[in-house]
Amino acid sequence: MKVFLRPSMLLTIAVLALLPFVIPNAFLLDLAIRICFAAIIAIGLNFLIGFAGQVSIGHGAFVALGAYANAILTTHLGWSPLLALVAGATGVGIVAFIVAKPILRLKGHSLTMATLGLGIIVNIILINEVDLTGGPDGIAVGAFTVGNFAIESPQQWYAVAATMLVLSIGLSLNLFSSPAGRALRGLHGSEVAAKVMGVDTAAFKVRVFVLSAVTASVAGSLLAHYSSFITPQLASFTHSIEIATMVVVGGMGSTFGAVFGAALLLTLPQLLGGLQEYEKVLFGLILMLTMIFMPKGLVPSLARRFAKRAD
Repeated sequence: MKVFLRPSMLLTIAVLALLPFVIPNAFLLDLAIRICFAAIIAIGLNFLIGFAGQVSIGHGAFVALGAYANAILTTHLGWSPLLALVAGATGVGIVAFIVAKPILRLKGHSLTMATLGLGIIVNIILINEVDLTGGPDGIAVGAFTVGNFAIESPQQWYAVAATMLVLSIGLSLNLFSSPAGRALRGLHGSEVAAKVMGVDTAAFKVRVFVLSAVTASVAGSLLAHYSSFITPQLASFTHSIEIATMVVVGGMGSTFGAVFGAALLLTLPQLLGGLQEYEKVLFGLILMLTMIFMPKGLVPSLARRFAKRAD
């Protein structure tokens, strides 16, 4: 609980609490909600890439599995959304555990290609299983209900998304400063050195992979109900790359970097929307320049510069 009393956390909670009162229209509130969900997914991937140094470009698969598990269980089987969310997260955790052992034995480009393959497999299954998933056309998802209470209005969804984001940030900060977090960062620095220091690297890699996948599943389940309609695009290569880019641009290993990266990648297209055919060119140029001049990511690089000025 002490992590929630940190100045950075108190500031985050204050900003998120005040934000809906200063957002001028429904469009920007919708954007804020989607940023919250994207940030949760990015924080989960940061556990894997930023803390443990295990590259994944198939993370959209776990978002999609969580979303579709919730959609199928509630639509076809009549489960309550909350029970479906828990069941989906459990199922995704089991799948991640089974997949993690062979995949995480790989390193470098081999690991990257294996995670890409996982995303492609899930995407193909979602497209082909038309009776369950609706195929490429997608599937409608009902309202998220808890008993007789339904979360429907944008304000209610913002409260849910912001609360989940605060909990995710708290989990990340707590993990970062814990013995497990230090073991993961040691694994990131040098797997051989971590082994010498007594870290069970294989077990830690599996655990962080499962934690990352479950985080994505929960966010995917909630996002499915908020969007009220999902398609296999959630498991696409493009979506997985977007999630990884959020982590890298914001700053690998930085919790608030993952949040800032999510906000940047979802906000930039809106700011550049009036430039029509030049939008994607400028978007790519901005990301490229960011990584050239701030290779550690935006948040760590800016924090380092402010610290130097303070000295």
